[in-house]
Amino acid sequence: MRLKNSFFMMLFTAFLAVIGHAQEGKVTINQDDRITDLLELKKKMNRNETDSRRYKIQVYSGNRSGAQNAQKDFAETFGDWRPVMHYETPNFKVWAGNFSTRLEADRALKRIKRKFPAAFIFKPKKKK
Repeated sequence: MRLKNSFFMMLFTAFLAVIGHAQEGKVTINQDDRITDLLELKKKMNRNETDSRRYKIQVYSGNRSGAQNAQKDFAETFGDWRPVMHYETPNFKVWAGNFSTRLEADRALKRIKRKFPAAFIFKPKKKK
């Protein structure tokens, strides 16, 4: 009798295991076609780093070797934003970020100031 109950329990367990794994599903995503267009537009906007409507953070201003060191330190510390070196007579400057809103820039500045206390937010002037 015990052997018969054990066999029945094993058979019942195997049956439940097969039923439990036999579920299939299909996922359908309905998405407006304009979403893809908007994402492409956003990518193009983010590539334009000289857009005067965007905010940047200046990390360093001074001589070339100091700017190179600041650029290297920034890149190692903050992987979120690519530091770029610019020359404006008589100083080399290291800029980072390409923020569309002041709020985004403020949040980034809060993190950046821990390592670069002289950092500040600005909007680049339009090149003529």
